[in-house]
Amino acid sequence: MCGIIGIIGKDAVTPRLIDGLRRLEYRGYDSAGVATLVNGHIGRRRAEGKIANLEARVAAEPLAGTTGIAHTRWATHGGVSERNAHPIATDRVAIVHNGIIENFQELKEELLAQGRRFDSETDTEAVAQLLTSYLERQMTPEEAMGQAMARLKGAFALVCMFAGRHDLLIGARRNCPLAVGYGEGEMYLGSDGLALAPLTKRICYLDEDDWVVVRQDGARIFNNGQPVERPITTTALSGALIGKGNHRHFMLKEMHEHPEAVSNTLRSYLDPTTRAVTPPDLPFDWKDVPRLTITACGTAFYAALIAKYWFEQLARLPVEADIGSEFRYREAPMPAGGVCIAVSQSGETADTLAALRYAKTQGQTILSVVNVPESAMARESSVVMPTLAGPEIAVASTKALTAQLVVLATLAIAAARARGTLSREREAELVAALVEVPSRIAEVLNNDDAIAAVAHRIADARDVLYLGRGVCYPIALEGALKLKELSYIHAEGYPAGEMKHGPIALITEEVPVVVVAPTDSLADKIASNLEQVHARGGKPVLLSDAAGVARLGAKAFAALTMPAVDPFVAPILYAVPVQLLAYHAAVAKGTDVDQPRNLAKSVVVE
Repeated sequence: MCGIIGIIGKDAVTPRLIDGLRRLEYRGYDSAGVATLVNGHIGRRRAEGKIANLEARVAAEPLAGTTGIAHTRWATHGGVSERNAHPIATDRVAIVHNGIIENFQELKEELLAQGRRFDSETDTEAVAQLLTSYLERQMTPEEAMGQAMARLKGAFALVCMFAGRHDLLIGARRNCPLAVGYGEGEMYLGSDGLALAPLTKRICYLDEDDWVVVRQDGARIFNNGQPVERPITTTALSGALIGKGNHRHFMLKEMHEHPEAVSNTLRSYLDPTTRAVTPPDLPFDWKDVPRLTITACGTAFYAALIAKYWFEQLARLPVEADIGSEFRYREAPMPAGGVCIAVSQSGETADTLAALRYAKTQGQTILSVVNVPESAMARESSVVMPTLAGPEIAVASTKALTAQLVVLATLAIAAARARGTLSREREAELVAALVEVPSRIAEVLNNDDAIAAVAHRIADARDVLYLGRGVCYPIALEGALKLKELSYIHAEGYPAGEMKHGPIALITEEVPVVVVAPTDSLADKIASNLEQVHARGGKPVLLSDAAGVARLGAKAFAALTMPAVDPFVAPILYAVPVQLLAYHAAVAKGTDVDQPRNLAKSVVVE
């Protein structure tokens, strides 16, 4: 959520700061602002809504300066207003902030008692006022930040600019990402590497509780008051990767990148010539693992649920799949020798990261499946298995899901082989099925018109149900989530066998029911569910292969024919049409597809 960029530059900085904010739009926001130093004084321009509103404000009231900070805000403390938009400033300090200051009320009451006046409703202002109070006691900015770090509690990434100090920015992080960029006579700070990609490829990612003093010629990093060294990496990210190309929306572009994301990820984890999985070296033996725990949030959690089926069926390994925000508060007992897999697109999801850390305290070996190899989860894991999906700009996750499923599928195969529960012949069949997935996804994408036509027919519905069985039950959950996220239609996903335990009461002729039904061992069961929907006047939308459509299509309100695949890989393939249904329904309704209301790309606070 939110986005930060800061620059100590050589030329006018405001246009580049606004350009940096555009690269951060994918994170979700409801206001934006920029601040620079003009003749030593802090100048600010802020606006509600989209960055275009901020640009109009700056065009009407230009802002000079070569040092500045900028922010896209997603409201947490305080409503959506110019007053609460970042940067938050006093006459001495301007601050941009991602995250939540948990003890802001305590700090605010203390500062109010000192006679300080607050102008916003934000928790961020407590930091600005705290730093100002230190500066007024004749502390240097560096001393003030050192003192503040000891007082602040919560999850935050901060970048601070100080009146009269054109040569200085100070950044800090705790449970939220922050990167330092090294340029030629310039320095940068950003929420992530993508924010800085067009500016520099030399990036340093701060560790937990680091704070950094950035000047035009370099940076000094501190932790617990002591100077520390952090590696400077050369990032492969490119600003060119974030264009929409010929697609109407980033989300559509990214769905059309499913085949590439799956192919790139597959190449890292299997040998198609020998039809064998080639996982990385692991610090444990699958035969000795008593239980596997998989934790994630949102769409990544559905990948975890599918992986549970795969590991238990193929490797006969007990699996607990749990939502990160619930798992860490249960204080679940975890067995000695256990393994925990954390799944996240950003690698910064607050609840998943906290669950990962809890598992570490329980002696679990941590394996992370992330799309950002430099992320906090990756850095805190024993093993990192990257998904090679490339940057995902749209808030709703799409290609990251299929890439996550590929990694988890190859892991399940490797575990089954190590545990002696999978024959070499069946492994070859499963690998062959995985290798075919990119082509089968391309077939779905190339026949998108049929999906769009069905989506337009359900776009006016008030409620939609999604049903699935086995490994496709989580795909029903994914379809319902995407429809809610993008079109704001109420939707629920259910295991089809549970339909008669309550959801069947909702079925009327006004309710479309999307049935995810590849031809597999549970096909007869889900056929019965579809018959029950049809008998009650519901509108079944059938997703199945040619055999399934031939058998059940006559009872469906609409039928979409998918390529025939091995049931093992069906959830990877069927994730695509449910995402496309949601996309086209949202387009038909005219909602903001790439940045749905109230949502953020990276949820880095509770």
